[in-house]
Amino acid sequence: MLSLKEKIIAESKRIGIDKIGFASAEPFYELEASLHEQRERGYNSGFEHKIVEERIYPEKTFENPQTIIAIALAYPTKIREEVPNDEKRGMFARASWGIDYHDILRDRLEKLIAFIKEQASDLQEQEDWRFAPQVDTGELVDVAVAQRAGLGFIGRNGLLITEEYGSFVYLGEIVTNIQFAVDEPVPFGCGDCTRCVTACPTNALLGDGRMNAKRCLSYQTQTKGMMPEEYRKKIRNVIYGCDICQLVCPYNQGKDFHFHEEMEPKVDEVYPKLKPMLDLSNKEFKTQFGHLAGSWRGKKPLQRNALIALANVGERGALPEILTCAQEDVRPVIRGTAAWAIGRLGNREPEKWLVHLEDLKNKEVDPEALAEIEQAILQLQQKALKKERRAKRSTEEQ
Repeated sequence: MLSLKEKIIAESKRIGIDKIGFASAEPFYELEASLHEQRERGYNSGFEHKIVEERIYPEKTFENPQTIIAIALAYPTKIREEVPNDEKRGMFARASWGIDYHDILRDRLEKLIAFIKEQASDLQEQEDWRFAPQVDTGELVDVAVAQRAGLGFIGRNGLLITEEYGSFVYLGEIVTNIQFAVDEPVPFGCGDCTRCVTACPTNALLGDGRMNAKRCLSYQTQTKGMMPEEYRKKIRNVIYGCDICQLVCPYNQGKDFHFHEEMEPKVDEVYPKLKPMLDLSNKEFKTQFGHLAGSWRGKKPLQRNALIALANVGERGALPEILTCAQEDVRPVIRGTAAWAIGRLGNREPEKWLVHLEDLKNKEVDPEALAEIEQAILQLQQKALKKERRAKRSTEEQ
């Protein structure tokens, strides 16, 4: 006769959970020093759960926790459709492909909880059993729970790395007062490899599984203010997230799983045309991107990133639309970023675009946007001067 744990494992496969493990609900003492240090050094993104003690001690938020059931779902890394080469496109990181993973994981966790309740021997036992499902917006540190539950180990990039699926997995967990036999944690498996640390373009990774989250490009694409200059070129054409530390990882080579139809990406959603993004209405934004995890911060960050991406890919054909953003958008971040893009893309005709920038400067009232306009003017003035000098030399040589 199967034990309750064995029944749960069997059911997890049936409902579409790719890995499952059982961890002790003992406090995560090993996280205490590092979590406090991260906060003190200003390395947190601000998206984390605010109360450090609740991230360490499950009993702070759940009465009499006994076990944490951890799950993982593998997501695809390659799109089945061909990406058209029709015009310049942006890109969402792979963790935002398909239906928002929070919704998918919650669905699986709720189904698993319903199944467990059905296994109760009587109504009293069912009422006594309690469950608290979480998906990365809860108190616990998902990767720490998953490692303790035997799903994988925490790599140097801070992500959970599984034997079967690499780090391309979504994680969730259920805290319960039911006591189960726990699984063995997975030991660290990176060895001397530091490819992710070396490949990170902003030096965000500390090399021990921690990071300065504010330097992570994924974080930078999700902020709502003006993106600092040093990160703009580094996001290239990615308008949400970052996959670099995953793509270079040896454990991820050749990994591409298509187990869940809800996770399948559509070209125009995850490789969107950049120029049309600039004047998306709220309704159009919700229709095209609203179901993606990458839409959670709203339209403004993605439009700001689209402006940066257009400059990075050298799309001078978008200059009229970018100018419209700089002239008419009510949001200073968009106006300022558009001016920055004009400063990059207008370098072939600096005199023409300087006229527009001077006009923008005279009308702008926001200090940050004004600073971007002035910097763009300076950049194009330098281009115009160089152009003038080249023309003069050419005349003298003739």
